Amino acid sequence: MATGVKQRWGRDLTRLAISGVLLVLFGLHVQGALRLELIDRVESYLYDARVRLTMPATIDERIVIVEIDEASLASLGQWPWPRDTLARIVDSLFDTYNIRILGFDVVFAEKEESSGERVLDELASGEIGGLEGLQQEIRRIRETLGGDLRFAEALIARDVVTGFVFKDRLGEGEFPAKGALPPVLLGRAEIDALEIPFVEAKAYVSNLAKLQENAASGGFFDSPLIDADGVFRRAPLLQRYDGNLYPSLALAVARLVLGSPPVGFVFAETDDQDLSGLTLEAFKLGDRTVPVDAQVAVLIPFRGPPGSFNYVSARSVIDKSAPKAILENKIVLFGATAPGLLDIRSTPVAELFFGVEAHANLVAGILDGTIMQRPAYTAGLELTVLFVLGLLTAMLLPRLAPLPGFLLVMGIVAATLAGNLWMWTAQGLVVPLASPLAYIFFAALLQMNYGYFVESRKKRRLSRLFGQYIPPKLVEEMDAGGAELSLEGENREMSVLFSDVRGFTSISEKLDARELTHLMNEFLTPITRVIHNHRGTIDKYMGDAVMAFWGAPMEDADHARHAVLAGLAMIERVNELGPPFEERGWPPIAVGVGVASGEMNVGNMGSEFRMAYTVMGDTVNLGSRLEGLTKQYGVGMIVSNATMRQVPDILFRELDLVRVKGKSEPVAIYQPLGLKADISEQIVATTGRFAEALACFREQAWDNATAILEELNKNAADPLYAVYLERIRTFRQGPPMPGWDGVFDHLSK
Repeated sequence: MATGVKQRWGRDLTRLAISGVLLVLFGLHVQGALRLELIDRVESYLYDARVRLTMPATIDERIVIVEIDEASLASLGQWPWPRDTLARIVDSLFDTYNIRILGFDVVFAEKEESSGERVLDELASGEIGGLEGLQQEIRRIRETLGGDLRFAEALIARDVVTGFVFKDRLGEGEFPAKGALPPVLLGRAEIDALEIPFVEAKAYVSNLAKLQENAASGGFFDSPLIDADGVFRRAPLLQRYDGNLYPSLALAVARLVLGSPPVGFVFAETDDQDLSGLTLEAFKLGDRTVPVDAQVAVLIPFRGPPGSFNYVSARSVIDKSAPKAILENKIVLFGATAPGLLDIRSTPVAELFFGVEAHANLVAGILDGTIMQRPAYTAGLELTVLFVLGLLTAMLLPRLAPLPGFLLVMGIVAATLAGNLWMWTAQGLVVPLASPLAYIFFAALLQMNYGYFVESRKKRRLSRLFGQYIPPKLVEEMDAGGAELSLEGENREMSVLFSDVRGFTSISEKLDARELTHLMNEFLTPITRVIHNHRGTIDKYMGDAVMAFWGAPMEDADHARHAVLAGLAMIERVNELGPPFEERGWPPIAVGVGVASGEMNVGNMGSEFRMAYTVMGDTVNLGSRLEGLTKQYGVGMIVSNATMRQVPDILFRELDLVRVKGKSEPVAIYQPLGLKADISEQIVATTGRFAEALACFREQAWDNATAILEELNKNAADPLYAVYLERIRTFRQGPPMPGWDGVFDHLSK
């Protein structure tokens, strides 16, 4: 038993080790110490799938995109358009269509040079440039011709947000600054105590100073956080340049919509007042909070595929052919959609997605509060999920057959997906999904392969070996994987059976070798079948004798009952062989059966030349002695007291209290008569009367014992009654020694 426990512990530890190694590997990935690129790719794919699955796919009519499309380029000329044209667009949007806010997803970093300005330059530098008053007049005319001035004037007193570009590096010979930045959102002094890893900008390209000064606000529209696979999923709300923080175009537009409320940061409450990216939870916009990650970036809440917002051609704004209802009191983003202008990005919802519409999605998400949250503690949640999955796969999979194991894995996958989707939809939490699913896959693969290639192979080898001794039904159970199998020696509580043919020597003398072989085959085949039918294991054949045991290699809680029933069935089957043997001229045969139960050693024993799976111990020796006693008591079967106590549904007749050769302690021996449900009342009564006679015998009440035994023998002669009548005659002649305990010593085997 101890060896079996050790084996189970060994297998369990191996299973736990498999899960443990995987947990360490995936834990390092979660912590960022060992990034697994494949897991990252799968995670990105699963994130995109969840976005597509849960996006509303409706049109948000609050935001309108005025596009620089192919039709506008054909009508108004190639980009960039004259500033006067842009001024007319701004005027039309605010004066004719009464829009609410205008955000530019383009930058105006260069001064406009018109043909009129070039003529004035030639006059000022020519021969007549020195005429009195000419230079002053040229300056006056230049101001009236300046498209930049006209465009700048169109921005005055209007809710316009200009766009600009930050750069994370400087090219060779490139100036770090071009144009004028909008007002700082948060200055150096306000963020000096924060340990947030803001996206850092090294340079910028912004709008002309006169344009930026007249605009209400400004924001960057570059995308510095494109994922490794080139997909635009995440955008920073802020970038730091020269120690100051500037908003994104989407944040600047949304803030203007909300009335330019104050901004700040929301941190998790910690004992040490940690104000780092790890404890950063949200960006505060007035009384609203926007979930952000450690870099103050957000996951863009895509509403749907391209076209989730109304598009209006810039040409139709100038010629005023656009429907007024589409634009009136709306948030307008002005950007490029013409393919030649290259404002195309890959997103979770489409490989070709206009950048201006990505900003529109972010504006809508900020206003609606639909931005998903992926806080730092999701790593801890991910590790917890992995740990739970590790326990499930390590503790349950090894105990299941392949099909139930597969169903369990599918159930775990379904539960993981359902739980993750619930957190996504109900809680707004983005919890990693790739690592749990990958863990389930690899853990199940390794656990099942271990079970098949290591444990199952061993079990199949053992079952083939044990198949020489045990019934096919038990071999099938072994192959099914539900039994603990071992060839190593161990102590177990078992039952052993010995049977022997009575008078085999005289029988063998009457038959030639060939006939004797046939007789033994005809005898051993049904006897073996009986043992197999009662879940017994054949230990060995010893000429006419058979040795079998119960309780190994598969544990059997009913080993004693199975052994006793097998012994009774063997005696009955041998009696049935009488007529067929008589027809063939063979002598009738009878067998004696002995059964003992108790602790014995079982295992593969022998030498380097020959091994056998067998049992050894005092209980085994007792079983052999009991079989030998059947002849002396004239019964077909004798079992030990330990066996009798384990089979309450069988009626036993106590035979004697004996001390067999090789044992100093006396043993009560019994004859099984059959299942109590099948025994007649007469036999029960007779058994009771013999028990009375036996009690009288042990009390040395010889007359009473004799009377009962003679009464029983008169009704139905039994060799057992004769045995005790003879003992009584002997004791009458020579009484037993004082203190006699009724034990009879059998000194021969």
